[in-house]
Amino acid sequence: MKNILTLSAMALALSSCSMMAGNMMMKPYTLAKQPAGMALASSGTVESKMSGTMVMTTAKVTGLAPSTYYVAHYHLMGTKSADPCASGGDAIIASKIVGQTDAAGMLSLSGSVEKSVIMDAKYFNIHTASGADGTPADAGVSCTSLDVAMMK
Repeated sequence: MKNILTLSAMALALSSCSMMAGNMMMKPYTLAKQPAGMALASSGTVESKMSGTMVMTTAKVTGLAPSTYYVAHYHLMGTKSADPCASGGDAIIASKIVGQTDAAGMLSLSGSVEKSVIMDAKYFNIHTASGADGTPADAGVSCTSLDVAMMK
């Protein structure tokens, strides 16, 4: 009986290891304020998790304007600066996530995209949006550099 219980425990442990291997998580990245954020004191984190060929992205940001729409997406590296967040790279529109802050200025975003679409992304930023459609209304209020290619 003891051997049967031990085998069951080992099978459970091995199955949870294989489940974790299929869902690789990048380290959390810290969002920093961008100049377009002006008086906003935004801060937060972005986490990405692989599941098969998809990348699930979750962002949590505080210090934004209350009851306001924001849009976030991954960007390619631009040529204006060696700092990815100041480089002015093209947005990867397929990675767009739109959300609205609560009355305290807290924003929670979640979305997914094929890894192949964002493979060359070098930064993730959040813009004020002109409305629920997610059209950016500024150059970005919060940003972090990252390396999607490092995800397995």
